[in-house]
Amino acid sequence: MTRERPSEKSPPNGPPAKNVVPLGTRVGAWQARLVARRLTKAMLERLGVTLPDPSAPKPARRVPVPPTTFDGAALRWRLVDNAVATHLEVELHRAPCNEIGTTALGELEQLATLVQAGAGGARALIFHSSVRRGFCAGADLRELHGALLARYEESGRGPAARLAVAHEVRGFIDRIHAVFDTLDTAPLTTIAATHGFVFGGGFELALTADVIVAEKSTRFAFPELRLGLVPGFGGIPRLRRDVGNGVVRDLLLTGRSVSAKRGHEVGLVSQVVARGQGLEVARKVAEQASRFDPETTALAKRFSKPLPREELAREKDLFVEMIGSPVVEAALRKFVESDDVRPYLP
Repeated sequence: MTRERPSEKSPPNGPPAKNVVPLGTRVGAWQARLVARRLTKAMLERLGVTLPDPSAPKPARRVPVPPTTFDGAALRWRLVDNAVATHLEVELHRAPCNEIGTTALGELEQLATLVQAGAGGARALIFHSSVRRGFCAGADLRELHGALLARYEESGRGPAARLAVAHEVRGFIDRIHAVFDTLDTAPLTTIAATHGFVFGGGFELALTADVIVAEKSTRFAFPELRLGLVPGFGGIPRLRRDVGNGVVRDLLLTGRSVSAKRGHEVGLVSQVVARGQGLEVARKVAEQASRFDPETTALAKRFSKPLPREELAREKDLFVEMIGSPVVEAALRKFVESDDVRPYLP
């Protein structure tokens, strides 16, 4: 005897069929059922169901704005608000000479976020160093060497390992460029008060500033060629923009350092001041700059200091291409193992 297949319809006044979605069910189930039956948008609207618009932009992820007072492992900053001017003072304070590694980069990213959010109403920003040796000696080469060794020990030194190294370095370089571009284009007056070593990535940080106030002890240099590299934090395009190709080639191809006096002669340095006077003079510059309408300042800055985007992108590509070479590894090893009391000089 053949069993009759039960009907999927419920008898009148009987219990609801299992495949009937009762009203009040969550929107996701309603959408699936209604779309399956090809109901029109108008019918959905009559039922009170609103489908998401696929073309609508996704809401931006909100990034918390850092405080205007900060005390980190590499940076400190505070908002100075007085009757004369409101400016942000950023102190580099990590020994031995404010090398830029993952710690410093993380704090620089917080600073960039604060700047993008208006810098607490500041009209100017001052970078300075409390480390005796200088403003900043550049990238943290010991950290870079350690990262390269760890990757090579894990994956060998074949093409795949070198490709992985290039990928990791590219991520770091992209982050540092994003920070430096933010500082370079910030709609306020930025001032670097320098002394001692201003080398490599430290020189590149100073070049993001609108005004460089250099104490007489300041030495500027791009020593990257001794590492088998070119500067990777945006220094060459910015230096070319500010002072021209002749100075760029001199510093890059010789690796020699130049004094604050020479920097002033070629237009790199705005003011040369006595030892210990850099920060005080930078504060006076900030006070003067704060007197002007901020929108006018921002417009004047965009006109006089365009960001060399294409050249910055090419520099990143070249740096990443070079980073995995045996020449770089050998040069980093020599630097790390050196007992030179002045390791930053070529």
